[in-house]
Amino acid sequence: MKLAEALQERADLNKKIDELKERMRNCILVQEGEEPVEDPAELLKELDGAVERLGKLMAAINLTNSRTKAEGMSLTHLIARKDALTVQHAAYRDLVYTAGQNTSRARGTEIKVKALLKASELQKKADLMAKEIRQLDNLLQETNWKTKLIEL
Repeated sequence: MKLAEALQERADLNKKIDELKERMRNCILVQEGEEPVEDPAELLKELDGAVERLGKLMAAINLTNSRTKAEGMSLTHLIARKDALTVQHAAYRDLVYTAGQNTSRARGTEIKVKALLKASELQKKADLMAKEIRQLDNLLQETNWKTKLIEL
């Protein structure tokens, strides 16, 4: 199995677990004398199996990410870099928006507000971050499809 396939299965398992939890919520309590639409014990067994598979899959993904290198860095390192850049990029986008606000004054005697950082410079940095995020994402996707999952 390729790493990308394992990541897809992980996403599917997370969805399945959420669906199973919802189905269990819908049938765990019934009015006395009524029967549930589904057997909660069977759903619980299915939930336990999905969680067990998810745990094994996550361990294999993490091991593979830590041992696989792309451009001299582990996938774990590249993922962390991409996540950190995404947080930084969001902060810069917010700053660009705030710095770009024009404050209107009704009269010349009102207090004037000005941005201490230039929106254009912040935008340039945000654009560079967005480009690096895209490049990292492309590298990760390519590597995920080329890398065999290390099975535990």
